[in-house]
Amino acid sequence: MRRWLTPSVVVPCAIIAAVAAMVVSANLREGRPHGRPSPVPPSIGSVGAPPTSSDGLARRIAEMERRLGADPDDLHAAVSLAEALVRQSRVTGDGGVVARAASVLERATQADPLHYGVRHMLATVRLSQHRFRDALALAAECQAQRPDDASVDGMIGDAHLELGDYEAAFAAFERMVQRRPNAASYARVAYARELQGDLQGALHSMTLAADAAGGGDLEGQAWYRSQVGELQLALGRPAEAMQQFAQASQAFPGHPFAVTGYARALEAMGRRGDALALLQDLASRAPSADVYERIGALLSSLGQADAAAKAYAHAEAAWRSDTPEPRQLARFLADRGTRLDEAVRIAEDASRDRQDIFTQDALAWAYFKSGRLTEARHWSTLAQRTGSKDPQIRAHAVAIASAAGSAG
Repeated sequence: MRRWLTPSVVVPCAIIAAVAAMVVSANLREGRPHGRPSPVPPSIGSVGAPPTSSDGLARRIAEMERRLGADPDDLHAAVSLAEALVRQSRVTGDGGVVARAASVLERATQADPLHYGVRHMLATVRLSQHRFRDALALAAECQAQRPDDASVDGMIGDAHLELGDYEAAFAAFERMVQRRPNAASYARVAYARELQGDLQGALHSMTLAADAAGGGDLEGQAWYRSQVGELQLALGRPAEAMQQFAQASQAFPGHPFAVTGYARALEAMGRRGDALALLQDLASRAPSADVYERIGALLSSLGQADAAAKAYAHAEAAWRSDTPEPRQLARFLADRGTRLDEAVRIAEDASRDRQDIFTQDALAWAYFKSGRLTEARHWSTLAQRTGSKDPQIRAHAVAIASAAGSAG
């Protein structure tokens, strides 16, 4: 695969110098679910001031709902409401909120099918719903209306990336950062580098993104700082990662990505009990499949088998209700060694639409746990094609290769 987004191409010295003075509005997308897919900021529009806390989000949602109630054709309010709902979904872990955002925007398109802001925001929502082909079509329509809008390049790249067309994705990100070097474009560059195994380059670009994030968008700052922390963890630097997660928590107290990241840093430093306490508190406020699964793993490592089983049951129920993430359910079932036929079926179905490395890894793992070694080797090879150093992909690859060597 061609290597895209090299440091000399993407971040010339003049741009680096300018970043320190930049104050930009963060364009955010959903964060890092289990297995490290998609830590790319979503292309949320720049309508209105970004809320700075959970209470601020709730107030903004109530305000926009009031405005829409008074005037159902207020498209500015519709876009603002959808944006706030997407943010709330990320903070609370409630995927149903995204469906509300979609419904608001679908009604708005009936009032004005060609309204740019509505179509732009609907493309973002379709990305959040994992309707990537729909998002790509909407983004193409937006690009036809405004060919120079760099945020549309980002959405096009996001959709291609999730569908597994990495050449097209990285090319779109390159166009985006050349047109508008800001927090959103630097974050995408960071993920492109990470996918290609350049963790140090990814850290450099994500740090630029965090430094460039707008001062008024505290939720956005927390997201970016959490991503810097994740990369520090991937580089084996838990103490440095902890500092980033602490900064994220200061910007937006209780942000789920900051809390889960801090817990992982604690775990990496041997403080499993403290990590468990943090995650259990988070689960009481913003439950998610990923959090429950991590709780189950920690409880199991601490010898609390019954409590771990309960946590895993919560995780499975949450993965089953998270319809945009079938590959995560397949991977979860394969990890547990239960209902393996179902795991294979789910992963096969997912791979027909998405050819990204994480879906391919989930399919490889489901095949492997089902004893289908030849197919597992094929899909594991595909999952490694970008050079990613993702620990889950690498661990699965080692297990599959070892079994193949023993069988051969």
